[in-house]
Amino acid sequence: MDELTPAMIEAKGLSKYFGAFVAIEDISFKIPKGQIVAFLGPNGAGKSTTMKILTGFLAPSKGTAAIAGLNIQHDRIEASRKLGYLPENGPLYLDMTPIESLKFFGEAREMEDSYLQERIDWVTRQCALEEVLEKPVGKLSKGYRQRVGLAQSLLHDPEVLILDEPTAGLDPNQIRVFRQLLRDLATRKTILISTHILREVEATADRVLLVDAGKLIFDGSPDALREEGSLEQPFYRLTNYGRPSGIQPAAVPAVAEPDSSETPASEAAAPETTQEVAAAGPEPDETPASSEKGGVE
Repeated sequence: MDELTPAMIEAKGLSKYFGAFVAIEDISFKIPKGQIVAFLGPNGAGKSTTMKILTGFLAPSKGTAAIAGLNIQHDRIEASRKLGYLPENGPLYLDMTPIESLKFFGEAREMEDSYLQERIDWVTRQCALEEVLEKPVGKLSKGYRQRVGLAQSLLHDPEVLILDEPTAGLDPNQIRVFRQLLRDLATRKTILISTHILREVEATADRVLLVDAGKLIFDGSPDALREEGSLEQPFYRLTNYGRPSGIQPAAVPAVAEPDSSETPASEAAAPETTQEVAAAGPEPDETPASSEKGGVE
């Protein structure tokens, strides 16, 4: 990224410690306007922790975060006007309907009535909520709840979107529509989307931030990460195949091919004919059916 290009999302030396546990350490990056960036990593890598710090829901132990040039700790209210955030399993009021939820969130953001209705109509169409607008959120499927959460993150038309596992619970058709929506939004917004699904990265992202064990280990395009046409092998290698740092993956033992010139003992001892099997009788621990009471179990 050009140093003169303003960053819409910026992390500078972010670290978060929970006692002796290091959740993330010294994570830094800048994202300019118009990029879709995939925040990739295995479960527990530190993606959600970083996103919570970027959105002001969690204070860092070290470092700073900024949205559209605004320090999220010092100017959180103003930064939140420019930010749409969908947390993983985003909290919703289960007794409210989607239309009640959207009106509530809009009023909380002090949106004018006419503009709020215009935006509610737009997010309802984009997130395909028409059929469930009057149903309580608590009675909706996981996929519909996810769409309600996405709708509220888009409601105030923010410049920056931070989405944590946004396709969780969506079916393939909904995922296809969501990907197209992201591409449309990216023409005028900056989007950071966390995932551990490699296909999601290939389908949507201009850039990849790969984290593992709380550290940023790759920052570049999907093509730069790809090896032999695939993202899988570099992902496995860079994340040490899901093992803790310093532990090498176990080698798969070679299986020796049997010598065709040798006959296994089990085959040599087996009776060669059905007559021999019949003559041998049952195994010592087997009981002939005729000796059982009535021949019935």
